[in-house]
Amino acid sequence: MAKVPSQKQNHIPQIPIFGLKVVDFADGISVKGHMKLKKKLIIFAISIAVIALGFAVFTIFFDQAVLVRKGTIYRHTTSEKVVALTFDDGPSVEWTPLILDELKIAGVKATFFMLGEHVQRYPEIARRVVAEGHEIENHSYGHHVLIYYKTEELIKEIKDTEKAIKDVTGRTTQYFRPPKAWLSSAEKKTINEMGYKIILWTLNSKDWVTFHDKQIVSYITRHIQPGDILLFHDSGGALTAEGGDRKQTVRTIPRLVRKLKEKGYRFVTVEELLEIEGQ
Repeated sequence: MAKVPSQKQNHIPQIPIFGLKVVDFADGISVKGHMKLKKKLIIFAISIAVIALGFAVFTIFFDQAVLVRKGTIYRHTTSEKVVALTFDDGPSVEWTPLILDELKIAGVKATFFMLGEHVQRYPEIARRVVAEGHEIENHSYGHHVLIYYKTEELIKEIKDTEKAIKDVTGRTTQYFRPPKAWLSSAEKKTINEMGYKIILWTLNSKDWVTFHDKQIVSYITRHIQPGDILLFHDSGGALTAEGGDRKQTVRTIPRLVRKLKEKGYRFVTVEELLEIEGQ
C-alpha cells in the first residue's frame, strides 16, 4: 500500500533573542526561555543601575579636573595667603544678585566665568557684576563639553562669548574656563594661541550637589593653601547650564570669608592672583 505523502508544514525558524532560541515564534517563547530572558533582563537592569550609581558617586566625590590639569592654571605658587573665589555658569537672574549682595557685605571681590548665552539673556546682571568691581571671564557660550568639538567650533564658542561679554560690559576677557574642565591637549594649544590662559581650580566646592554650607566650609578650610583657586557656581544644575539651587552657595560666602580671614587669608580676583610674585 502506497504511503500518503505527509503534507509539508510551514516551518518557522528558531530566532535567537538575547542569546535564547525561541522554540516557535508563532506560539511565543517557551516558559523556560521566558524565564531565562527575564533573568537576563533583570541582570541587565541591575548592571545599568550599578553603573549609574558608580558614575554618580564618582562625579560627586571625585573632582575630574585633576585629570586634565596639565597645561592649565589651577593655583598660583606663592607664600602669600591669598585665595581666588570664582563662580561659574552665570549670570543668573535669581542667584547672582544674592551672591553679589553677600560679596559686598563681606568686602570681597571675585571672578565670574560667564556663559555668553546667559550674558545676552541677563545683560543687566552682567553689568552689575562689573560695576561692583568683580572680574568677568569666559566660560564658553552654551556650556557644552568641548572635548568633542572641531577646532573651528571651539574657536567660535570662545569668540562668541568674548563678543557677548564685550558688547554688554565693555570688558575684554583673557582667561578661559572650559565647562566640566574637559579639554584635549590640542584644544589647550588652540586656546593658548588665541591669547587665552586656561583657568581651572584647586578646590571644588561641589555646591551643585547642594551640600550643606557647613560641609562646604569645613572641606575648604581643611584643605586651603596659599594661592588656591576655589570653584563655586552662581547658576546651573547637575545636568543643566541654568537653574539649580544655590541657597547653600549664598550661605557659604559669609561663613567661608570669615573663617579664611581668621586664618589670615585675603581674597583676590584671578587676575590679581596671577600678578602676585610667585615663589
